Amino acid sequence: MSQYLPIRFVDVRLEGDFWRERLDTVLKRTIPSQHAKLGEYGLLESLKLPQPPPPLRFPRHANGFTVQVFWDSDIGKWIEAASYALSHRRDAEIEAKIEAVIDDFERAQAPDGYLNCWYLGREPEKRWSNLRDNHELYNAGHMLEGAIAYYETTGRRRWLDVMERYVEHIRKTLGPGPDQKHGYCGHQEIEIALIKLYRLTGEKKHLDLATYFINERGKQPPHFFDVEREEREKKGWEFQRYTQGNYEYSQSHLPVREQTKVVGHAVRAMYMYTAMADLAAELGDAGLRQACETLWDDVMETKMYVTAGLGPSAHNEGFTYDYDLPNQTAYAETCASVALIFWAQRMLHLDLNGKYADTLELALFNGALSGLSRDGEHYFYANPLESNGSAERWAWHTCPCCTMNVSRLVASVGGYFVSRADDGIAVNLYGGISTTIETAGTRVALRETSNYPWSGDIRIAIDPETDARFDLKLRIPGWCRGAKVAVNGQAVTGTPVNGYLTINRVWQKGDVVTLDLPMPAERIYAHPGVIMDVGRVTLKRGPLVYCVEEVDNPGGRVQRLRLPRSSQIRITPRDDLFDGIVTLSADAVAIDESDWSTLYRTTPSREGKGTLTALPYYLWANRGQGSMVVWIPEA
Repeated sequence: MSQYLPIRFVDVRLEGDFWRERLDTVLKRTIPSQHAKLGEYGLLESLKLPQPPPPLRFPRHANGFTVQVFWDSDIGKWIEAASYALSHRRDAEIEAKIEAVIDDFERAQAPDGYLNCWYLGREPEKRWSNLRDNHELYNAGHMLEGAIAYYETTGRRRWLDVMERYVEHIRKTLGPGPDQKHGYCGHQEIEIALIKLYRLTGEKKHLDLATYFINERGKQPPHFFDVEREEREKKGWEFQRYTQGNYEYSQSHLPVREQTKVVGHAVRAMYMYTAMADLAAELGDAGLRQACETLWDDVMETKMYVTAGLGPSAHNEGFTYDYDLPNQTAYAETCASVALIFWAQRMLHLDLNGKYADTLELALFNGALSGLSRDGEHYFYANPLESNGSAERWAWHTCPCCTMNVSRLVASVGGYFVSRADDGIAVNLYGGISTTIETAGTRVALRETSNYPWSGDIRIAIDPETDARFDLKLRIPGWCRGAKVAVNGQAVTGTPVNGYLTINRVWQKGDVVTLDLPMPAERIYAHPGVIMDVGRVTLKRGPLVYCVEEVDNPGGRVQRLRLPRSSQIRITPRDDLFDGIVTLSADAVAIDESDWSTLYRTTPSREGKGTLTALPYYLWANRGQGSMVVWIPEA
């Protein structure tokens, strides 16, 4: 197991233009506008447990389910995102809004510690009767993560105290005892939060409860979800059939250590694998680690979009079969890419293998960041890789999970850049940060300066308080060939091991490391099993996947364009676009459809010369509606 651990998000300052701009947008626009939407759509009012309960804002589906059962989780995630943002800039108005929410939760909490506003306000007699569908533990997990983030940022314990009382109630209710329910949540999340609570408090009982939920999952016969369904039916409560009719949907079809294929709902899977990796690290559990590595390989080899999107199907919000990666109908939920980042970070710290950081970075700059608009107030739930022009970002969603998930990711992104051990520092990501790290018996100020991801020219200043020998591990991205490293102007020779180049020396004040990561434009091809992309190519530069959008390619839908394999890809800095980005362009073949008057005919379309311009995928659909493709037909 690796001895490296991530630096806390509160200890890292974002200084590079790319992430500073995204963070400022989240601070100034996203967090306040999300709070306004929570009020507009009734989520904040639900905390007050109005009696009689008002009519449902979102009526039950034909299957009996309403998204209102997990409103508590959305509020918990908003507190978490806002707390991360406060760590960069305190804001009295936002803090007051958080405190008001905590007031409501504290008043709503039952004397026995139970805290779920759906059940307390509408169905108190049905508490803990439908873990399969109704998200009680999922809600608790997001609320707990919000409480931990708020405490870490402000030092205020009141919200954390409320949640710890709730955790004690959960511990008494679920577990292996004869008077307890032997179960777990249909939507994993509580496990991640409990491990965070354990790391914050050092109290092993929290780790033990997370371990119980993971170990209990998938045990049968009998299957826990069947047991609780039978209990509901005895009371005449079985009104709801929400899940997909199989245990794979919630990854409860087998005990977790026996699972070898990634199945079911994508977000649930990623949250569960994150907790499994956490537990593998904390417990030294070789079985959990092996399961994580097997499942990781299955995702990477057969199921991940080139953008690090996950889940091709809207039907189950998740996985189908190997190489099923349609473009225009891709679901690729923002939450799934965010959760993939969580899992990748945990896998990275099992053995500091750069392949996990490569995927973390890919998801961060593409599959996840696509979910938040440039103005910070519009979102994507699904992230397709092709559009006929009908797709547009929305200001809110009946299920607003992705809104707060992407904002909490951006606000905490500093926590992914650097890791430490007793004898070393590992730099995992680049983009302009500063932090102070304790290692080798001294405090080391580290400042990484760059215009990443637009440029691979990186400068790292190392300033230990006292001279000290330790490792500096620099991640050399898997997409990079020909990286050059120097210390104080002297070239460093060496071969990266597991994606990291290690420099071991006695470091002194004023030492400077320079890193040159060449960033040519590249063509990427899909495995032939991905039949949707046969004969197609996508463009990539550094960590960024590119797409072709109609607004940059006037003349009709971009599906008319083809890219000859012989065309040179041109790299163009654009200071006039989105405050400065890099676009790619190439000579292309353009199909002319102006002479078509029938649906079919015996002669092919005329072709002419054209130019193709591509911009980073995460920026698409920020300038109105229009067609878009990631995978471009080759000529």
